[in-house]
Amino acid sequence: MTAPAAVGRPLALLAELTHRCPLQCPYCSNPVALERAGNELGTEDWRRVIDEAAELGVLQIHFSGGEPTVRRDLEELVRHARAAGLYTNLITAGVLLDAARLQALVAAGLDHVQLSFQDSRPEGGDRIGGYRGGHARKLAVARMVREAGLPLTLNLVMHRQNLDHLPELLDMAVALDAHRVEVAHVQYYGWALKNRAALMPTRAQLERATATVAEARKRLEGRLTIDYVVPDYYARRPKACMGGWGRQFLNVSPSGKVLPCHAAESITALQFDSVRDRRLSEIWENSDAFNRFRGTDWMPELCRSCERREIDWGGCRCQAFALLGDAEATDPACGKSAFHAELVGIAERDSGASAPAFVYRRIGGA
Repeated sequence: MTAPAAVGRPLALLAELTHRCPLQCPYCSNPVALERAGNELGTEDWRRVIDEAAELGVLQIHFSGGEPTVRRDLEELVRHARAAGLYTNLITAGVLLDAARLQALVAAGLDHVQLSFQDSRPEGGDRIGGYRGGHARKLAVARMVREAGLPLTLNLVMHRQNLDHLPELLDMAVALDAHRVEVAHVQYYGWALKNRAALMPTRAQLERATATVAEARKRLEGRLTIDYVVPDYYARRPKACMGGWGRQFLNVSPSGKVLPCHAAESITALQFDSVRDRRLSEIWENSDAFNRFRGTDWMPELCRSCERREIDWGGCRCQAFALLGDAEATDPACGKSAFHAELVGIAERDSGASAPAFVYRRIGGA
C-alpha cells in the first residue's frame, strides 16, 4: 500500500483568482457558497503564492475563476509567474476580453488560453451560459487568441441539452484552429447537482457522443487533440480524480484556501488550511486535508484490495460525499460499489424525464 509520505511534488496549480463571473452556468464548478470580492487574496498574496508554488516544484499555473479577467492585476500575476519559470495558462469564458487586454497578457508572458463554449449555436450558448451575445463574443476571442500566436484549447462542457451538437462543436474547433479540445461531461456535485435532472444525458446520447469522439480522433489525428471525460453516472470504473487526491495537483481558492481539487470544499467534514496562515509547502506536505485521502491506507476494504487501487486511487471523494454522505465510501461510479446500480437508476430516471428549467448560478444567489 502507498502511504502519504510517498507522494512527491505537485505538477500544477489552479489559481482561482475570483468567484466573480458574468456567466450564470447551471453546472458551475465553483462552491455553492461563493467568496465575495472583498475576501479575495490581494496582489502581493498571490505573488507570494506563485513564488512558493515554484519553490515547491509546480511547473504550470492555470489562472481561473469565476472569470479571472475581472481581476485588474491579472497581467501582473502572469508576468510574475513567467518570471518564476512557470508555464502560464488562462482559463476564461472570454466575454470580457478585448484585443488590447489580450495583447497586454501576451506581453506579460501568457503561454496558452483555454476558452469555454456552451454550445455550437448562438441561441443555445447564450441560453446555457445565461449571457446574451456571449457565443458571438467567444468566437471573436478565439480568433484573437490564434491571431496573437497563442495555442488555444476549447473547453466543451457537455450535457443532455447540447450533446447532440457535439459534431458541430468539433467542426467549430477545427475552424477556429484550436490545438486541443476538452470534451467533458458535467460532473454532478456542487451547483451542477441542483440541475442534474436538466443536464443528465441519456445512455443513447452518451453512446453517440463516444462514437463521435472516437471517429473524430482518427479523422483529426495530428491536427486536433481531443480529451474525453464521460459522466460518472454511466461509468463502470471511477476516474483517477486529479491524478489522485493530493498527488499531482493543488488549488488555491479566491480567499486563499488550499484544496486537493476544485470541488473539495463540498466535503463539509474537512477543514482546509489557508496560504494566509501557512506556507504552501507546509500545507502540501502536512495538512490534514491533503493527507486524509492520499495513498491507499485510508481506503475501505473493497477498494484497498482492488487491483486498480493505484490506478484510480479510489475515485472521486467529492462524489462519494455528495451521494452517500461519506467521503471515505467507495465511489459509487465504480461497478463494485453497492450503490452503483442505484446511481445508474438515477441517471436513467433523470434523463428519461422532461428537462426542468435551469437553476442559474448568480452571484449572491442561494
